[in-house]
Amino acid sequence: MSANFIDIATIWVHAGKGGNGSVSFHREKFVAAGGPDGGDGGRGGDVVFQADDNLSTLMDFRYKRKYNAEDGQDGGAKRCTGKNAPDLIIKVPRGTLVKEAETGLVIADISGDEPVVIAKGGKGGWGNVHFATPTRQIPKFAKPGMPGEDLHITLELKVIADVGLIGFPNVGKSTLISAISAAKPKIANYHFTTLSPVLGVVRVGPEQSFVAADIPGLIEGASEGVGLGHDFLRHVERCRLLLHVVDVSGCEGRDPKQDFEMINAELENFSPKLAERPQIVLGNKCDVATEEQIAEFRSYIEEKGLLFLPISAATRQGLDDLPGIVFDHLKELPPIQIFQPEYVKKQAQEGSRSFTVSKTEAHTFSVDAPWLERILEGSNVDDYESLQYFQTQLGESGILDELVRQGVEENDTILIGEYQFDYVF
Repeated sequence: MSANFIDIATIWVHAGKGGNGSVSFHREKFVAAGGPDGGDGGRGGDVVFQADDNLSTLMDFRYKRKYNAEDGQDGGAKRCTGKNAPDLIIKVPRGTLVKEAETGLVIADISGDEPVVIAKGGKGGWGNVHFATPTRQIPKFAKPGMPGEDLHITLELKVIADVGLIGFPNVGKSTLISAISAAKPKIANYHFTTLSPVLGVVRVGPEQSFVAADIPGLIEGASEGVGLGHDFLRHVERCRLLLHVVDVSGCEGRDPKQDFEMINAELENFSPKLAERPQIVLGNKCDVATEEQIAEFRSYIEEKGLLFLPISAATRQGLDDLPGIVFDHLKELPPIQIFQPEYVKKQAQEGSRSFTVSKTEAHTFSVDAPWLERILEGSNVDDYESLQYFQTQLGESGILDELVRQGVEENDTILIGEYQFDYVF
């Protein structure tokens, strides 16, 4: 594609972490042992994508690859809840697909007006006020904030247009779209003039219009990446109707029948669904073609059950009726394709207490339990009540039973994240 048109980019997005809960105790003159009053942490910021019609390229994502939302504020004393972090709003061109980079599965299609949350911020942790019980009146631990979602994603722009103009380079697509719409593509008499899709709104009548896209020209082998290759083909996928422009005059020494078949073969190779999209065949450059050339090609196309319209984009022959004919066809077709989400986020739910225990050496066991590590982060390991709460979690979750099943012995080493303990009966 051209240097100033980028339609695919890979970036990292990281939602904000939730703020930590606070360990705090009520202090008031003449009041002894006022009790815990640590507040909860605030929510981390989400990463949100939103369509922006002022954008037509993913150029900005070529230079910035990491996007981080802010973390939530930690809780405070006097039961003060930390402030929620603002969401990070990322604006993209309408029609951008957000895909998980490794699998290529669709996370979201940014085609509507509503903002879409791509990565959720973490919830704030509980302050120590939540852990007070009749037997634990001065809890010296709190819950840390949950981490935000972290995603490696690919952004892929698929132009949103009702109609796509397809055909070999230099058959007159740019001249045609400039003649039937307000679009002003660069037009010149050499191949690959158009290096990026050009959109134009075609007016048919009062409150009647459709969007047409002049798609970059194809060459043989495009479905395998030759020439503009997939950079062309991805922008045809949403089009409801294809206007197949063919130089019926053969003035450049090309065979219009061969060109027609070759373009359709490339569509078939790229996507069988795309090859089945309805087509109207436009025989362009009729002003310099002979009547025999036009009649022969018309017969060839109509035998395939397709509508053939002779036109001349340069002299406007046949263009006055073209928008109305196209609009009538569009009324019979389904709406523009919106890609449905395919990717399922692999994340442990906050309430999940899953774990794995493995024996790494003769007297060493490793416990993999992210939820337990977060409890440890908010605990005071030098405080008896904190350790008592931690041991209760070990017992209730089944971790202690699993250690016993695997043959743990007294004074064996237990590794949990960055923490190390000795097992004591």
